[in-house]
Amino acid sequence: MRNTVLPLAAMLAIQSLTALAMVAVPVLAPVAAPDIGVPLTFTGMFIGLVFLGAMWATLWSGSLVRRFGAIRISQAALLACAAGMLVLLSASPLLLPVSALLIGLGYGPITPASSHILMRTTPPHLMSLMFSIKQTGVPLGAMLAGLVLPPAMLAFGWRGGALGVALACVGVALLAEPTRRQLDTDTEPGLALSLQHVAAPLRLVWSVPVLRLLVISSFFFSATQVSLTTFLLPYLTTQLQLPLVAAGLVFSMAQAAGVGGRIAWGWLADRRIHPPILLGALAIGGGAASVAAALLGPSAGTVLPLCLFVLYGAVAIGWNGVYLAAVAREAPPGKAGLATGGSLAITFFGAVVGAPLFGLLAEWSGSYGLGFIVVSSLSTLCGIALIRRRKRFHGAGD
Repeated sequence: MRNTVLPLAAMLAIQSLTALAMVAVPVLAPVAAPDIGVPLTFTGMFIGLVFLGAMWATLWSGSLVRRFGAIRISQAALLACAAGMLVLLSASPLLLPVSALLIGLGYGPITPASSHILMRTTPPHLMSLMFSIKQTGVPLGAMLAGLVLPPAMLAFGWRGGALGVALACVGVALLAEPTRRQLDTDTEPGLALSLQHVAAPLRLVWSVPVLRLLVISSFFFSATQVSLTTFLLPYLTTQLQLPLVAAGLVFSMAQAAGVGGRIAWGWLADRRIHPPILLGALAIGGGAASVAAALLGPSAGTVLPLCLFVLYGAVAIGWNGVYLAAVAREAPPGKAGLATGGSLAITFFGAVVGAPLFGLLAEWSGSYGLGFIVVSSLSTLCGIALIRRRKRFHGAGD
């Protein structure tokens, strides 16, 4: 069992830390943005650049993992995230894009690297469970950001919070070294790197109609999720006027609901509900939650937003495991890994577009309501399309 638990624990820790680095800036933004001299809505552009870097890194990650090893690439990714947080300490608007791209280059390779290791170390009868647990790393990291960074900012300022994240990333990279000797045993040092490795995953997912539908849907799922994660804390502190620590608690509970959702929806997709129907229902549920968020005001208090965003987090963050399993199931035989890389590139592109668009809508309209309404419309249309085309998926007749 240790041969299964050790790789899972290592990759879960690494994925949680890179997610913490990615989410740190939106959480730090209510305090950091005025100090840096940028509007609060600039976090949307920052996160768009993070995912632009992540999208590029994802397309290369398959070849890099094969050449250097999954743990070695994961260590490099953690150091890139740490470097991005250190650049942020300069408080220079001109260096914000550099910070974002470095964090994105660190965030992008982790899912392909962890999948590479778990495919080799997990027994078939534990595969769904282990992959579902591994996919909780992103909301776990975001939950940690919401719980730890607001009080850290009050005690040490936003720079202290950013420095803490950087040091945590470096620490986990060092702690991962013993696992590298055990897990990076299948490297191909002579493997050549070329642009063909970048194009192949995208060609594959676009050539298979069902995969094409899935990746287009993931674009909108990702835009919804990243808009929630990026702007929830600024929305809570400015539009709903919650104290910073209370807003951090709501943010963390939404992420915790995403952790539970990833496992629960995965279980339902395996045993009870056909994946495209479940994904469609999650998209429509996310749309309904977006409308409710647009209607809240300062009189809502704390309990109502907490309940709403727990539900919102469960559906808007919990979709990922069901989606990745569906991609693997619909991929041609022997090409699940290639399809996953291509699909994640499109998924990340949804974040590249979604976060800046939400920020621009908020800046233009003077509130976050319009952004939530646009997210609701796109998410609902995506859900309807998945449900209407459910018979094209494997298992439709089961």
